[in-house]
Amino acid sequence: MGTGSVKKPIVAIVGRPNVGKSTFFNRVIRKREAIVDDLPGVTRDRKYAEAEWAGTEFILVDTGGYFPGTRDRIGQEVLKQVEMTIREADVVLFMTDARAGLTALDEEIARILARSDKPVLLAVNKVDNDRVALDIGDFYALGLGEPQPLSAANGRQVGDLLDRVLELIPEEKRRWYDEERDEDVLHLAIVGKPNVGKSSLVNALTGEERNIVTDIPGTTRDAIDTRIRYYGKDIVLVDTAGLRRRTKVKDSIEFYSMVRTHDAIRRSDVAVVMIDATQGITDQDLRIINEAVRFNKGVIIAVNKWDLIEKDANTARVFEAAIRERLHSLHYIPILLISALTKKRIYKVLELAEKVFAARKQRIPTSQLNKFLQEIMQKYSPPSMDRREVKINYITQVKENPPVFALFANHPNSIKANYRQYIENQFRERFDFTGVPLTFVFKQK
Repeated sequence: MGTGSVKKPIVAIVGRPNVGKSTFFNRVIRKREAIVDDLPGVTRDRKYAEAEWAGTEFILVDTGGYFPGTRDRIGQEVLKQVEMTIREADVVLFMTDARAGLTALDEEIARILARSDKPVLLAVNKVDNDRVALDIGDFYALGLGEPQPLSAANGRQVGDLLDRVLELIPEEKRRWYDEERDEDVLHLAIVGKPNVGKSSLVNALTGEERNIVTDIPGTTRDAIDTRIRYYGKDIVLVDTAGLRRRTKVKDSIEFYSMVRTHDAIRRSDVAVVMIDATQGITDQDLRIINEAVRFNKGVIIAVNKWDLIEKDANTARVFEAAIRERLHSLHYIPILLISALTKKRIYKVLELAEKVFAARKQRIPTSQLNKFLQEIMQKYSPPSMDRREVKINYITQVKENPPVFALFANHPNSIKANYRQYIENQFRERFDFTGVPLTFVFKQK
């Protein structure tokens, strides 16, 4: 029985190059950059970000970008981009340019959109004043309803356009919400690259073919959370489609997959990042691990397909050392060697996840923390800066799940990064926070 959670609707901006799609995108998300950009394998002309308007959250996708090549080639690339985008979008915002007027490429895009079953909103950008607004009548010829004038550059009528976008979002997706969270139930996200065996692990843990296990990207695309019982405890396995990166087939990336992984991590307490034993740890694996750390989630690395590795007495130790070297300061993340296929050590994943979850929720008494602080400062006191003596007077835990600690000092800004790292390293030796990112905040006494 999956526990449902409505996914954020996707609003995709399509149109020719230079009509102002990116200007509009940046204005709506209110910052200069998308969350994820320049991921290897993701075409450099596509960005996404989380956006919000009038209380409704959605994913905004900019399919913009510059296509090198001849005019014909640009047209082909744009049309291909539009067709790929329509598949994932809930609403398509078709942007045109009032100054350039109606073009043949606009007409071709309109034909593709008219054939789709997705709601389309026709926007005419660069309408900077009322005089220009009178000239947009030509765009009615596209057959996509009333053209909506706006100026992305100066913000004119952007709000009106977003109101219309929200009207077109299907009702069941209008209010995106998290399920009612039970704080005592572990929410576990199983994430990783395509084909590392995420579905196989879920099937092995649930003991049923809940996900179709195939190598075809997209098979686990629809979100289902699965609740399982393990030694009398409920665990919710949070859906993820993984990062479906298909470099062999150019441009066939599902750009939503990064959002899906991001979403699954965000909704979880602990993320199990699966990596492929036959490939070792890759840059893409590290990106997913860093994403989980950035969200302050518990993290476990599960090395799958361990049954395919030829082993001797040192294999596991050498393999683990190679991963640790790439993790750098994330040495606190535990590593499990598993095989979803032979079910070897798969229940260790659940045991360890429960342990990490418990560590994430623990609260350390203030007296213990300050005893610890005195001891480590006697061993190695903070280096003086600008001839000022730096003193850390007090430490207390201000939050758990995830854990945050506040340290009060006379000159907090003078405490260097290496001393902060020393505090964390000593802290982890004293208190068990396996797999849990910690936040230390240094404040003025």
